[in-house]
Amino acid sequence: MTSNIQDFSRPKGGRYVGTAQRRIDGRLKVTGGAKYAGEFPAPGLTYGYVISAAITHGRIIRIDSSAAEAIPGVIKVFTYQNRPKIASDDKKYQDQTAPPGSPMRPLGDDQIAYSGQPIGLVVAETFELARHAATLVEIDYERRPHKTDLEAERGSSYEPKEKRSGISPPPPPRGDAEGAYDKAPVRFENEYRVAVEHHNPMEPHATTVVWGEDGKLTVYDKTQGVQNSQNYVTGIFGLKKDDVRVISPFVGGAFGSGLRPQYQLFLAVMAAMELKRSVRVVLTRDQMFTFTHRPDTIQTLALGASKDGKLQAIKHDAVAGTSTFEDYQEVVVNWSGLIYDCPNAKLTYELAKLNTYTPGDMRAPGATLGVYALEAAMDELAYATGVDPLELRLKNYAEKDENEGKPFSSKELRACYAQGAERFGWSKRNPEPRSMREGRELIGWGMATGAWEAQMMETSARAVLKTDGTLEVATATADIGTGTYTIMAQLAADALGVPIESVTVKIGDSTLPKSPVEGGSWAAASAGTAVQAACHTVRETLFNHARKMEGSPLANFGIDRVVFENGRIAVEGDPSRFVTLTDALAASGEAEISAEETTAPDPKTKEKYSGYTHSAVFAEVRIDEDLGVIRVTRIVDAVAAGRILNPKTARSQILGGVVFGVGMALHEESLMDKEIGRFMNHNIAEYHIPANADIREIDVIFVDEHDDKASPIGVKGLGEIGIVGTAAAIANAVFHATGRRIRHLPITIDKVMGAGEA
Repeated sequence: MTSNIQDFSRPKGGRYVGTAQRRIDGRLKVTGGAKYAGEFPAPGLTYGYVISAAITHGRIIRIDSSAAEAIPGVIKVFTYQNRPKIASDDKKYQDQTAPPGSPMRPLGDDQIAYSGQPIGLVVAETFELARHAATLVEIDYERRPHKTDLEAERGSSYEPKEKRSGISPPPPPRGDAEGAYDKAPVRFENEYRVAVEHHNPMEPHATTVVWGEDGKLTVYDKTQGVQNSQNYVTGIFGLKKDDVRVISPFVGGAFGSGLRPQYQLFLAVMAAMELKRSVRVVLTRDQMFTFTHRPDTIQTLALGASKDGKLQAIKHDAVAGTSTFEDYQEVVVNWSGLIYDCPNAKLTYELAKLNTYTPGDMRAPGATLGVYALEAAMDELAYATGVDPLELRLKNYAEKDENEGKPFSSKELRACYAQGAERFGWSKRNPEPRSMREGRELIGWGMATGAWEAQMMETSARAVLKTDGTLEVATATADIGTGTYTIMAQLAADALGVPIESVTVKIGDSTLPKSPVEGGSWAAASAGTAVQAACHTVRETLFNHARKMEGSPLANFGIDRVVFENGRIAVEGDPSRFVTLTDALAASGEAEISAEETTAPDPKTKEKYSGYTHSAVFAEVRIDEDLGVIRVTRIVDAVAAGRILNPKTARSQILGGVVFGVGMALHEESLMDKEIGRFMNHNIAEYHIPANADIREIDVIFVDEHDDKASPIGVKGLGEIGIVGTAAAIANAVFHATGRRIRHLPITIDKVMGAGEA
């Protein structure tokens, strides 16, 4: 049934929600008890090793796998020539988050669209044997010219005809941005760019398919949506949903790479069905660079302002790379029309076809790029007008969403600025570049604004209260490391007044109540609201039984007059008058009380208000003047994200996002050899990510914010907001320290010293 949405944001009797609870899955993870997709055992398990294309564009003209298949223990080599029949309709391959286009089909035909494309699968009795046999497969190609240089292709960019579902295109122009810009006393236009990044979670993508004697499949997949993977498999291979169960209890990091089914899932299922055996396919670290990535994006941003820094015009244009077969899109430029008050804005977003795999969502997709350009430009405006960067942002503070003309569901960004600046000590900043130093180190202070969408999706959940007083809650959502298990347990425990130790949380199983993929920072609001609603239905049923008990002390009270605490239903203000949950359940004559509810955002509220999470990021860098080595020594991130369910796991989310931002600003860069069209640093030795020594003090502030419109339980989501604005704050601090404006990230030593592209 569909629940009537209530305001659950201020429940009576809660003692877990809002408190720092340690992860209920923590012990399993630190002791090795948590199993991941590539670790589940199966009798007679075989192993697949993927053969990747060695060219960037062209076709296969010969494959000879005879030497590989002659080795004892090699079971089969699959190629486009001998693979089983699969679906031909594009729609069968389009998952919940797919962009418009024709999704890549592993082993589909002889055509090569990008370097690293999967073109074969060797299945053997051991992984080592499969890997060795793959080296013996001989492949000849016909090479064709490729396009992997976005700069060279931006002249042929286009506005995508079909929009990606859930991704807002740029809003129509407002005012006269061109005219206002030309008349503005202060104006400038610059290009901003962020290097291509790859997700690189600790757990590589993997799928273990267990073949059942009845022909049914149990699939352990690294995914952010088990039902998304299930629909993908059943659609392509013509199976019934009852024949495919997808399980993913733990995800060792994904950051968006698990939103779409990746090619190891297709290959493992294909091989298992053809061989009628269990098959495991685990991608190597090199192969983790052969699919989704943050898209190469070139942004041109122009600001026009009065002499005192009041914005008069914003022009923001972006060209992003996509594959030759899909039109991947994300929200990049819209933020420039949202974050600040400006009467004239013109925003454009176009794509250019490249011979790479389709880019994909990577932590705060679009905002990470677009807000970086906007916030770097705002810092440039601050210096051009002589206005303090923080004062400039307050001068241009947006009281409403000007893109859509709506009020915000809540906005405590001013408080973020104030509390973050106070904690950081911003008032002590000398505004002159190169004016702060200690010994041979230049010290720079920079700041930036962050924003991310506060979203909620339709989700179902089930709650079951048993006679022993234990409570089970279940929904098919994922826990990608954010703490979903724990916050679901907290919400459920408070809803029925039971100890958190009595709550079991089941997620990551396609047989559980329907849930969308976990992404976009909507899981807590979506799954949390559904769990809360299911528990409240159980409450009502249980309370009705308690009232009907002979001599019940609750007989003359409504549910609004009682509290659920310590395993009891008690009269509010008179705890001596109570009925235990177990007695009420016994009175029902049932072994358990269960309820399943589906919740969704209120369309009227969504139509009336815009919901966003906001932050203010302050960063300190120290730069060796002689060597150009940058150290980020302090970051203060003040975040307004509505109700904080668990300050401990919430802080961890912001810490992770900030570390991502440090990586974006200073480290991460997938280097493309444009001559051969291949990412060259396809390992975590040469693809640099922040190490422990790179991360110093990160101070997280959660600003009080009540929001009963963004979601019924008052939360806005935290997975993305930590990265948004962080790279800009660091880049702005680097300018303050050195006087050198570097607009192309990452900021490396050569750029600091003036030898690289700034």
